[in-house]
Parts: sequence; structure tokens; C-alpha cells
Amino acid sequence: MFFTKGVGVHKDRLASFEAALRDAGIEKCNLVYVSSIFPPNCQELSKEKGLEHLKAGQITFCVMARMETNEPNRLVTAAIGLALPTDNNTYGYLSEHHSYGETAEKAGEYAEDLAATMLASTLGIQFDADLAWNEREQVYKASGQIFKTNNICQSAEGNPDGLWTTVLASAVLIIE
Repeated sequence: MFFTKGVGVHKDRLASFEAALRDAGIEKCNLVYVSSIFPPNCQELSKEKGLEHLKAGQITFCVMARMETNEPNRLVTAAIGLALPTDNNTYGYLSEHHSYGETAEKAGEYAEDLAATMLASTLGIQFDADLAWNEREQVYKASGQIFKTNNICQSAEGNPDGLWTTVLASAVLIIE
């Protein structure tokens, strides 16, 4: 699996999405959206290495977060969160988050928190849902059961001339 993100701007909504896919490097694939499981024993690749495995027209599974606007200067954000267990034989979680008016940092942390919370509940880790993300992150990692959390996020302000602006973040699965 690899992670990528992109932004596109165009007068047409669909063409704006296509431009974001091009920016992310995944425009040549037939994308099939899947739910948010990081498979057991799956390896995380760099974007560059992952793109080498894609062929034009292939069916490609991905987890996708996408947001768009044609409102001038409106902030749009799309993020994917990741939480991996210590045991590689156990599945991890991905989460999608897309929002208006939220900074990339805030949206990325939210997506990461969501993925980690889903994984923690699956692993039976006890936590206080009312704690702030940075406090829960410490509880999760201190359990010894969660190895890694991370996020990828793309944000952009809507085009000042009212053109469609699309942002996306994606986790792309490579099946061999």
C-alpha cells in the first residue's frame, strides 16, 4: 500500500477531480473504493515505489477521502489516517476525513485519531474517549499493541475565480 494526495482546479467539477487524480499520480487507474482495513502483513511503500506497480486501465483498490468546492477562498481538506498494530499478523485501520474550513494539521490529526481509536477498540485497549488526541495517542502507544499512527492530508483554498477546486488523499492497495 502507498499513500498519495493531490489537488486540482478546473471550470468543470469532474475535470477538477481528474486534475487532482493526476496530481496524486493515480489518474490512469480504474479506482474502486474500499473500506478502511490495512491488511495483515501489508507493507507500506513510498509513493514513487507504489506508482511503479500501477498500469493504465487496471482495477485499483483504494481508500479515498475527497472534498471539493467552487466557492472562492473556501478551505477544503481531505485526510487519510493510519493506525498499525504491533503484531504484523493483525490488521490495522485506515480512516477517511474530509471537511470545510479545517486546517490540514487539524484534519490530519482527526483522521489519525479516528483510525487509532478504531484499532484501540478492536484490540481491547481501555481509553477515555474524552481525552484529547495527544493524550489518547500516548495511552494507545503505551499499551504496546499499537505500533504506528500517521496521516496524509491535502488542503487547498477554493479558486478565487470560482473554479472547482478538488482535494484528495488516498491509500492505494497494490495486489500482486
